[in-house]
Amino acid sequence: MQQVDFELNDEFVELNQLLKLVGICDSGGAGKVIVASGKVKVDGKTELRKTCKIRAGQVVQLGDVRVTVRAA
Repeated sequence: MQQVDFELNDEFVELNQLLKLVGICDSGGAGKVIVASGKVKVDGKTELRKTCKIRAGQVVQLGDVRVTVRAA
């Protein structure tokens, strides 16, 4: 499993934008498609809200990629 740490500089980041920022997809629009597919989990639960607010301490997983969001 690939582990990625993401440093959050704001209060939150939208899920589709997080996928773009860590390099899982090329754009926020592509991130929305990935989230809509039902393959993204947030804290172990499937997340279908494309602009779900991801905050420090949360873990996002897509396939074998695990993104841990940390406060800056």
